[in-house]
Amino acid sequence: MAQVTLEGVILLGGPTAVGKSAIACLLAERVEGEIISADSMQVFRGLDIGTAKPSPDERSRVPHHLVDVVDVTEPFDAAGWVKRAETAVAGIRSRGRTAIICGGTGLYFKGLLEGLGEAPAAAAAVRLEMEQMPLEDLLEELRRNDPLMYAQIDKDNRRHVVRAVEVIRLSGRPYSEQRAAWTGRRSVQHASERRFFGLERAREDLRKRIDQRVETMFRSGLVQETEHLMDLGLTENPTAMQAIGYRQVVEHLRGERSLEETVALVKQRTWQLARRQWTWFRRQLDLEWVMIQPDESPESVVERLMSRPRRV
Repeated sequence: MAQVTLEGVILLGGPTAVGKSAIACLLAERVEGEIISADSMQVFRGLDIGTAKPSPDERSRVPHHLVDVVDVTEPFDAAGWVKRAETAVAGIRSRGRTAIICGGTGLYFKGLLEGLGEAPAAAAAVRLEMEQMPLEDLLEELRRNDPLMYAQIDKDNRRHVVRAVEVIRLSGRPYSEQRAAWTGRRSVQHASERRFFGLERAREDLRKRIDQRVETMFRSGLVQETEHLMDLGLTENPTAMQAIGYRQVVEHLRGERSLEETVALVKQRTWQLARRQWTWFRRQLDLEWVMIQPDESPESVVERLMSRPRRV
């Protein structure tokens, strides 16, 4: 399809649990908009509680796109998301409505705004071999062949490590070199043509919200949901198994730790994710940052977003 203009599109990014979903829904109602999820785990059907998917009420109030896109056993990547997001933006614009892209997966935003690098597609045989390798061996291979990426990569994220090593094996070139080679095919990148807001909170406030969210997830049946997804093949999909909460609950169900220890670990992992997301957005993308106060209502935040002068 032809390149989709992002003129008039509103983007909302930021760390998990900052309050993006509620704000996006209210904003969509104000501007006659539809929401496109930029969340790498909400695309999977069944990963509901642990990914904090939009509630049935939110989805009935405002149309949502790129939620429940593939089964839990199917692969999904940034290229697939960008393609679907472009289609969704075009459809929303054809209806005379405003597209609001909301989520915490920074790579999805960057791919949509700047295009994706020219890294080779995944190869099943190579990927299978690496999935069976210890993480320590993969990291050592990455360190030897791409020291720059080794220094930057999240060494606890097996999926990212596997992909980096895979690209190096298939292309014979450092992954860091290819990640830097964004295609630059987007013509619409200026703030005057679209708005990109970054939502943030004070450290103590965000951590408290994360703890409360995790406790609510477990009370709402995260363990039971994970058991059901295991029957559907969750553990066979390395991408879906990167979803924080599900991996830790699977380990709990296998007897690796108690439920109390699992809840504490999910809180810790979610906080670590939030910090990585905040850092990534700060370093990689040009956002208009908005600090949300601890007791501030979503309605108040939306009013502030609507009243902010457009950057030149």
